[in-house]
Amino acid sequence: MQHRIIVLGAGYTGAIAAGRLARRLHRDEVAITLVNAEPDFVERVRMHQLAAGQDLPPRPLSEMFEGTGVELRIAEVTGVDADRRTVTVTEKDGVTGQLPYDTLVYALGSGWNDQGVTGTAEHAYEIASRPGALRLRERLAGLAAGQPVVVVGAGLTGVEAATELAEARPDLAVALVARGGLGDWLSDKGRAHLRKVVGELGITVHENTAVTEVRADRVTTADGGTVPAAVTVWTTGFAVHPIASATTLETTGTGQIVVDRTMRSLSHPDVYVVGDAAMAMGPGDKPLRMSCASGTPAAWQAADAVAARLTGGKLPHAPVRYFNQCISLGRKEGLIQYVTADDRAVDATLTGRLAALYKELVCKGAVWGVANPTLGLPARRRHVVGETAGTGTGTAVGAAV
Repeated sequence: MQHRIIVLGAGYTGAIAAGRLARRLHRDEVAITLVNAEPDFVERVRMHQLAAGQDLPPRPLSEMFEGTGVELRIAEVTGVDADRRTVTVTEKDGVTGQLPYDTLVYALGSGWNDQGVTGTAEHAYEIASRPGALRLRERLAGLAAGQPVVVVGAGLTGVEAATELAEARPDLAVALVARGGLGDWLSDKGRAHLRKVVGELGITVHENTAVTEVRADRVTTADGGTVPAAVTVWTTGFAVHPIASATTLETTGTGQIVVDRTMRSLSHPDVYVVGDAAMAMGPGDKPLRMSCASGTPAAWQAADAVAARLTGGKLPHAPVRYFNQCISLGRKEGLIQYVTADDRAVDATLTGRLAALYKELVCKGAVWGVANPTLGLPARRRHVVGETAGTGTGTAVGAAV
């Protein structure tokens, strides 16, 4: 019998993991199923562009994985029983069923985090998802010149959103609300360039400001002040998919699944976790941040670890580390902030149009890796050692553990 591998979620990390597994293992010995709620791959790192009115090409998952040996299942994941090793899914027609697995790769990712602030659910817009970005796009298209747009949250997502909107719609009054100082995680050079571009785009910045309430026409700040907002865009961080917290998997208080350095669950060794759903430690024993920069190498790590344990091969030991932070500041400007392995800014940056081109190449490279899941890797398919499916062990007999 084949060893059953189920991958939940076809974002960057899930799609990469499924493709890499297909490249590492023999098709007649494993059955790889990729489950995703939507039929298309979503370039999540471009949602600010979509919201600003740019069109993104459709990328059907069926075309990406055609001929790879990966079975695509379009269904919503509604439950995971990590003890019985089953996944509950609901098809588009409402039919619910269960999928048994021997190895699970959990990559359901995250969504927007309203942080419990009053009024966000009713009045704020998010760009953590394609539906959210399209909803914001439609609302922005109906705004008249001079209308105020407030982006709350000045991390990477907020900065990219504010600059993209200000460049695409210079007729709007765009404001950015930062809980701390603008770009305070950057080097002096990086921070200076960010402030320069933000100023040139006419963005009003409210630094050291916390938002305590969102209303239809304004946001209220902790000091009792208000900022007018015909549209409020909420970018204060991400919250992981809630399914993991409802399982017996060991999770953190934020719902992330605790894993070792091979991305394997500490509580359930037949479960691997990649992307935003994983609580993984990086260099300096610091948790990896939710980002494509963390998720992609983690997906490689997990896929190679699964393949190694099934085939008796050598476990990967390459640490997930950082090299730079790539920030788009509209279509014409960018900022590449070089960082240490544990993501601390160093005094080296790339700015301007060259940085914008660099960021664009990174985005295109990421989607190329997803769209061509079994290309770009040497042919290293190995045979599964011993028993596979139906053993009830979750690992192959004789495999390295």
